[in-house]
Amino acid sequence: MRFADLYNETVLAVKSNKARSALTILGIVIGIGSVIAMISVGQGSQKSIESSIQSIGSNLIMIMPGSQRTMGAGPSSGRGSAQTLTLGDAEAIKSSVSGINNVAADSSRRYQVAAKSSNTNTQIIGTDASYSEVRNVAVETGSFISEQNTKNLSKVAVLGPSTRDDLFGENATNAIGQTIKINNIDFKVIGVTKSRGGTGFSNQDDMIYVPLTTAQRYLFGDTYISTISIQTENADYIDQVQSQISSLLLSRHKIADASQADFQIMNQADIVSTASSVTGTFTTLLAAIAGISLIVGGIGIMNMMLTTVTERTREIGLRKAIGARKNDISRQFLAEALMLTFLGGVIGILVGWIAALAISSFAQITTSVSGSSVALAFGVSAAIGIIFGYYPATRAAKLNPIEALRYE
Repeated sequence: MRFADLYNETVLAVKSNKARSALTILGIVIGIGSVIAMISVGQGSQKSIESSIQSIGSNLIMIMPGSQRTMGAGPSSGRGSAQTLTLGDAEAIKSSVSGINNVAADSSRRYQVAAKSSNTNTQIIGTDASYSEVRNVAVETGSFISEQNTKNLSKVAVLGPSTRDDLFGENATNAIGQTIKINNIDFKVIGVTKSRGGTGFSNQDDMIYVPLTTAQRYLFGDTYISTISIQTENADYIDQVQSQISSLLLSRHKIADASQADFQIMNQADIVSTASSVTGTFTTLLAAIAGISLIVGGIGIMNMMLTTVTERTREIGLRKAIGARKNDISRQFLAEALMLTFLGGVIGILVGWIAALAISSFAQITTSVSGSSVALAFGVSAAIGIIFGYYPATRAAKLNPIEALRYE
């Protein structure tokens, strides 16, 4: 049978019962649409998280208190409550380790902050002038904390845009020069940072920056720091710099066994890799759940094709009687199954794309439809057509022509 004849026969067969064909295709449309929409949510989340991590700086190494561990290997003892890093450690790294551009130390707590009749609960970050460069914090109006502010223990504050909105109204332009109360201590606002994005506990716009020395003296009441951030000169130096830092801190903290280190070092690549691994698993899980509906759609295809074979038994017998081979009969029914799944796949991709746009618009969740997910959807729909169409096609091909012609 020529390809053109096979195509015409297939189109005619699908059109002969439009309602039944449409209902059968619907199962594939729902399945493919669900897979495309769920993968787009997973990939969108992955891009959003990676973008958020990249926004905290470039060529970044971060040191935090707590026991050393491998990323993703479980919780570290003392993480968050340990107090093992000091400003002296940051200064030692800056003066002794080669291959670094800058070092910034910070310590943070949450406090209730008030301004005039408004108040909010937000994170106070005590840090120094290097922080804006190392952690990629840009100032929209006013200025960031200076070395002079840190040296003089100045009671000055730089607001994130969300904190400014909470305290002085949305997009307020009169925040600079105003006084805010942090833990009932007056601070003068000297700047507002540009928006960096983020939501919930990771909202980088909902923060207040104050000089580290001021925070330690008037707010925190200790000299420990939460994070030391190091910007390396080049991404190629990260492993080398990380090794130097580890040796230096082990020596300063008088720890002989590296596995007993009272600090942990992470670089940006580790964080991005871990986040990508987590979101990749999340995407696979969503796609697998959505894929269940594809199996249901495939069963619908098989059911329809078996019914079609039964209805057209006499036609099959007649074709065989005039010379059609088993392969011709098998290809004919397999082509019908493939056409149904192909149409379902194309419509399903459009439905999934529209669903992804709707999720992004109405639920404010970042989505991303990639070429690979579309190709995957095409491949899966074709595979379903072959897998679930194979048995009905084989059954039709094996029919005895004499018995088929007698079938009523």
